[in-house]
Amino acid sequence: MVDNKWKEAGYVTEPVPAGTDLKAEIRRMCKEKNAIIMAHYYTDGAVQDIADFVGDSLALARQAARTEADIIVMCGVHFMGETNKILCPDKKVLVPDLNATCSLAESCPAKEFGDFVKAHPGHTVISYVNTTAAIKALTDIVVTSGNAMQIVNALPKEEKIIFGPDRNLGSYINAVTGRQMVLWDGACHVHEKFSLERILQLKAQHPDAKILVHPECKGPVVKVADKVGSTAALLKFSQEDDAKEFIVATESGILHKMQQACPEKTFLPAPPDDSTCACNECNFMKLITMEKLYNCLRYEWPEIEVSPEVAERAVRPINRMLEMSK
Repeated sequence: MVDNKWKEAGYVTEPVPAGTDLKAEIRRMCKEKNAIIMAHYYTDGAVQDIADFVGDSLALARQAARTEADIIVMCGVHFMGETNKILCPDKKVLVPDLNATCSLAESCPAKEFGDFVKAHPGHTVISYVNTTAAIKALTDIVVTSGNAMQIVNALPKEEKIIFGPDRNLGSYINAVTGRQMVLWDGACHVHEKFSLERILQLKAQHPDAKILVHPECKGPVVKVADKVGSTAALLKFSQEDDAKEFIVATESGILHKMQQACPEKTFLPAPPDDSTCACNECNFMKLITMEKLYNCLRYEWPEIEVSPEVAERAVRPINRMLEMSK
């Protein structure tokens, strides 16, 4: 067991032994412990490169549901680890740093959201996957940015819907479908900060570039997009489209996979409203480092726990999503 003196701030802080080949040791421990490393597109490139599976939220959920590993190491934010634990209650689920939370998930406290649902009786509750287990337990259907439109369209036009927590994604779906979903007022700190003015300035410098936009961005940014979609959809579009340059308005970690897949193309991170920054990063995703991944596997800590009562309620809307998005 790891000594308690190393349990600081939600991760193991013991220094990695000098001369350690991190990549080799991480792979050795994965084989020894029958562990699988899963990483989100927004994590650091080195973490993505060593992972067994890299994907967006939907792909990670599907992979977790079918893995035969004994240990899942989720290199991403806390709610992703919770989702894995809900889907795989018999497996040990680790996240290298429990401080890797999510601004969008944090914008939707369970008590307040529960009161919001009670104030709108007769509504189907659709929650974005970027939520805590407690929010999922209050939900009828979980969605991701990759399947939200499909799932909303599958419901009767007259069905009353609460959509949370991302107001930008909900507004985008309302605009495209003509729905009038009731929206929770939450947002992602990364996607909220993209600057339309600076994106247009960048476009003027690269007039042939296609603009790729995640639907968590504000409406004015979405309107200038050549393609709106999830991280996986934007990655696919960048591979299949003939354009040689792309301006990418989502967390800059996705550029790592885009550049790997298409080394002959140029990918430009869309700038935020902070003029001192050239790109927009998730502070929480970037907490996941190779050193923390090494210690996480070495000590099998920090471990994600979800109470059985919450997990029993939360797994139903997740499974409904997986069934509806096959």
